[in-house]
Amino acid sequence: MSVLLDVQELQTRFQVRKGYVYAVNGISFTLEEGETLAVVGESGCGKSVTMLSLVRLLPPAASIENGKVLLRGEDLLELNLRQLRDVRGGEVGMIFQDPMTSLNPFINIGTQMAEPLVYHRGMSKSDALARSAELLEMVGIPDGEARLREYPHQFSGGMRQRVMIAMSMSCEPAVLIADEPTTALDVTIQAQIVDLVKELRDRSGVAVIWITHDLSVVAGIADRVIVMYAGYIVEEAPVDALFEDPRHPYTVGLMGALPSLTGETGTRLTTIGGSPPDLIELPDFCPFHPRCPYAIDRCRKENPMLEPVAEASDRGHRAACWVDIRDVSVSSEAGVAAD
Repeated sequence: MSVLLDVQELQTRFQVRKGYVYAVNGISFTLEEGETLAVVGESGCGKSVTMLSLVRLLPPAASIENGKVLLRGEDLLELNLRQLRDVRGGEVGMIFQDPMTSLNPFINIGTQMAEPLVYHRGMSKSDALARSAELLEMVGIPDGEARLREYPHQFSGGMRQRVMIAMSMSCEPAVLIADEPTTALDVTIQAQIVDLVKELRDRSGVAVIWITHDLSVVAGIADRVIVMYAGYIVEEAPVDALFEDPRHPYTVGLMGALPSLTGETGTRLTTIGGSPPDLIELPDFCPFHPRCPYAIDRCRKENPMLEPVAEASDRGHRAACWVDIRDVSVSSEAGVAAD
C-alpha cells in the first residue's frame, strides 16, 4: 500500500484569556490507502483537534502554527477556502460524535444528503435524491426513498448516525474521519456501527481514521493505533503489537482500565491517578511523569522523543518513554501515579 495522507510536525494552539492552550504539539503520522488508523486517548488529549486541523475545521480562537498535511502530496494547509471546500466532503468525509447536532433539525434528510452530491459531483437534485435513497439502503435504512422526506427527530440515534455515515461516504472520499461516532449510542448499536464502517471500508477501499477513547473498539476495527497524551503521540504500533506488548506507561494504564470477561467478579479496574496536565503551561519534560509509576529523574527534566522500540519484530512500533517498562518493576498499584 502507498501513503495517502502524510502529516508532518502539526502544531495547533488556542488563544484564551490566560495565554495559549497548546492542544497539538508537533505530531507526525501517515495513513496508507485502505488502512484503518485508530487514535486513542483520554478526553482533552488532542485527538479531535488533530483531525479537525487536517481540514481546518477550527474555531476562530484556534490557529495552526506549524506543519504540513499532505493528501496525495498536496498540502491542505496551503489551500485557499474554495479549494478546501472541494476537499471537505469530497476527498475527506467526516462522521461526528453526535448526529443530532450535526444534522439540521429544520431540513429534511433528503435535502441534507443531496447537497454534497450536487456540490461535489455536479448531480441534478433529482439524481442526487435517487442516489441518497440508495445510500440509505446501503447503510441499513429500509424504504430509503420515503425516509428522505423525514426530519432528523424522526430517526433514532443509531439511524441518525447511519445517515451521517451515508452522507460522509456519498462522494466516495479517499479518507473517512470518524470522530468517536459511537459515543452517544448503546453497546448493541455501537457494534452495528463499527461493523457497518468496516463493511464500507472493505467495499470501497476508503482509508479510515477512527478517533476513540475505547480500546475495546480499537481491537476490532484498526490496523494501526496512535496513543495521544497532552497533544503528543506517546505510542504508535500495529494493533496486535500494541495489545500484546504495550511500551508506554500511559498505554498500559488505558489497557488496565478495560473490563475483562475472564476476570474475577468484584475485581477493581486499574485507574490512572491524577489528572492530565494544564496545556496552558505545557512542561518541557515528560507530561505524563506526575501520573507515572515508572518515572525516573530524567522524566522530570526531558521530554522523550517518539522512537522505534529495539526489537526487529516490533517494526513500526514506536514509543516516547525513557524507561523500558519490561525491565523495571512497580508496586501492585501499577497504573496509579506514584507520589
